[in-house]
Amino acid sequence: MADLQKNIADLQEACCHPRMRLEHYLAQGKKVVGCFPPYTPEELVHASGMIPFGLWGGISKLELARSYLPAFACPLMQANMEFGLRDVYDGLSAVMIPAICDTLRCMTQNWRFGVKDIPMVPIVYPQNRSNPAAVDYLISEYENVLTILSTVTGQMMNETALKESILIYNAHHAALREFAQTANDHLDIITPKVRHCVMKSAFFYEKAEHTAIVREMTEELKKLPAYSFTGKKVVLCGITCEPDELLDMLAENNIAVVGDDLAQEARQYRTDTPLEGGGGLKRLALQWMRRYGCSLIHEIGKPRGHMLVELCRKTGADGAINCMMKFCDPEEYDQPYLEADLRSANIPVMKIEIDPLDASFEQLRTKIQSFSELLA
Repeated sequence: MADLQKNIADLQEACCHPRMRLEHYLAQGKKVVGCFPPYTPEELVHASGMIPFGLWGGISKLELARSYLPAFACPLMQANMEFGLRDVYDGLSAVMIPAICDTLRCMTQNWRFGVKDIPMVPIVYPQNRSNPAAVDYLISEYENVLTILSTVTGQMMNETALKESILIYNAHHAALREFAQTANDHLDIITPKVRHCVMKSAFFYEKAEHTAIVREMTEELKKLPAYSFTGKKVVLCGITCEPDELLDMLAENNIAVVGDDLAQEARQYRTDTPLEGGGGLKRLALQWMRRYGCSLIHEIGKPRGHMLVELCRKTGADGAINCMMKFCDPEEYDQPYLEADLRSANIPVMKIEIDPLDASFEQLRTKIQSFSELLA
C-alpha cells in the first residue's frame, strides 16, 4: 500500500507541477517537444530521441493572449498561448500543433508569429478517412514533421527507433486500459481525482517510465480485496474534466468515475498502432484511420452516443456527465446526438460547462448535487 500511495502522490505532483517534470528532463540534457492536444504523433518525437510533453493549458489570467485570440476561443488554447507568450514554456525545443479544429488552425499561425523562440511543427490530419489517398497524404505529413524535428536533433529519425517507440506506446495504452478496468474494483482508493491524475500524468512522463509506474499500481491494486462501492457511478465524456475541484465535488457527492470518453484520457489510449501493414509511418497513419468516437474526427452517422451507451452498460454506470468545454464547436455539434442516444437508453445524462480559466465552482456544485439526487 505504501508504494501505491507513493505512486499516486508522485503522479498527482506531476499534474499539479508539470514544470518540475520539464526541468527533470532538461537537467538530464534531453530535448523536450511540447505537444498540443488532442492528437500529436508523439511516437515521432520519441523515436527522434526527444521527450514529448503535453501542453494542456492551466489557470491563467489572460492578458497577452488577447492580442492573438478572440474571447470565444477554446480556453485551453488561450491558456497555452498566454503561457507561450509569458515564457512559461521556456526550455522546449519545439511545439507540435495538430490543426484539427478552427482554433488549432489559428494557433499554428499565432504561435509562429507570437512565440518566435520556440519553433512550431504543424500537422494536418485528413478527415476523409475513407479515401485510400488519406494514408499517403498522412505519411507525407509525418515526413514533413520529421524533417522539422531533424533540425532540432541534427539527425533524421530511423525506422528501427520508430518501431521500438510504437511498441512502447502500444504497451502504455494497454497498461492504462488495464488500470482503468482494475480501478473499478477499488473505488475507495481510485477516486475521480486519482483516476484523472493517473491518466493525465502520462503527458508529463517518458512513456516507458509512466508504463512502469501504472503497471506497478495495477498489480498493487490486484492484491487488495475488491471494494463494494455504495454510491453512484458515472461515465464522463468531453475534452477534459478539470479542474481538480470539480472532481472533488463528485467524490463529495459519493459519485465515482468508472469510465470515460475524454480527449485528455481514454480517447488517447484506446486505439493502438497496428503491428503489421507496412513501415512505421504507414502504420501510424493506419492508427489515425482507426480512431473512433471523437468529436474532432469525422464519422458518418454520429456513433459516439451508442458507444457511450455500451460503455455505461459495460461498467455498470448509473449515468453520464457530458463535460462541455466552453466554446468547443466540435463537442457542441455532438451534444444533441449523444445525449439523445443516452436518454433513449434510459441513461440519465447531465451537461456541465468546463472552463479551466474560471475559478468559480458554486453553480457546478449545485448541478452535481442535483444530479446525484436524480441518480439516487
